[in-house]
Amino acid sequence: MSDTKTVRFGLLGCIRFASKFVRTVTQSSNAVIIAISDPSLETAKTFAAANNLSPETVTIYGSYEELLNDENVDAVYLTMPVTQRGKWAVTSAEKKKHVLVEKPPAQDSTELEKIVEACESNGVQFMDGTIWLHHQRTVKIRDTMFDSGLLGDVRHMYSTMTTPVPEQVLERLTKEAMGLAGAIGELGWYPIGAALWAMSYQMPISVRALPSSVSTNSVGTILSCTASLEFGSTATATAIVHCSFLSQLSTDLAISGSKGSIQMNDYVIPYKEDTAWFEYTSGAKFVDMHIGWNVTPEKVTVDCGGTAETQEAMMLREFTRLVEGIKRGDLEADRRWAEISKKTQLVVDAVKKSVDIGCEVVHL
Repeated sequence: MSDTKTVRFGLLGCIRFASKFVRTVTQSSNAVIIAISDPSLETAKTFAAANNLSPETVTIYGSYEELLNDENVDAVYLTMPVTQRGKWAVTSAEKKKHVLVEKPPAQDSTELEKIVEACESNGVQFMDGTIWLHHQRTVKIRDTMFDSGLLGDVRHMYSTMTTPVPEQVLERLTKEAMGLAGAIGELGWYPIGAALWAMSYQMPISVRALPSSVSTNSVGTILSCTASLEFGSTATATAIVHCSFLSQLSTDLAISGSKGSIQMNDYVIPYKEDTAWFEYTSGAKFVDMHIGWNVTPEKVTVDCGGTAETQEAMMLREFTRLVEGIKRGDLEADRRWAEISKKTQLVVDAVKKSVDIGCEVVHL
């Protein structure tokens, strides 16, 4: 019988980015990597050597199928291009492997639904790799600003995810590698997800890509896009989300409420690994004669306690907690994470549809 206190991971895809996950698992007390795989055996071997994964303790496979047939693997982390994730996530679930998949987890909502259905029918946990949702700062903001009522009703949000790609590389960003949504899926997943998080996952009633913001390369891959989201409720809210491969790195999130406001410039990946902060104002107004404000932003710092408490570590801790519970028979898979992914994907799809129909409004 397998040890329920240790989740044994296999890697599907040995891209450089996966090194961060290896580091997190290595520092964990209840997870271990026992296998890695890549369609190129040489790539897998090179990755193993670069990340100090000894062939004596880690099996190296030259195909995804071989790893998924390894009965010792409890869970898999999928990092292959988004155009391949749907197929292999479904196959992983059918092989009774718990699924942790990089974002976006699928090319569209139809494909994501198939992944989720496969996970649910096989009793395995699904989670996408949106790490900032697991950060202690994110939890702190929810507790101190939203749940306490200090923010009030959300009225407007502005969120970005931009990162520059060298001009010579932009033309190599094909739909076969990036998926049909291009930057909207790869980068827009973050600001769209941030807007949904701020609205407690209430779905927008309409989405529209802004015409002048859409840029593509010569093969039609979307490189940049800005979209407006409208939320209908007793207190209507709006959001502007922006993603781009053409701009300097930015991960801004500003939320304006009826009683307060929140500002971060590093919500996706904090400036520092061991600490993070956000600024907020409450009850702000201009002083007499409009020569200043009655308050200045208050900075709230969250100590992350070193590498053991990073957002990657917190995500791994939650995932392994669920997997361990399922292995023991104490828990069922937590569907909340799949629901978050599905709602985010639906809005990604809506923004892409708006682009496709000439940046007209898409109603959800």
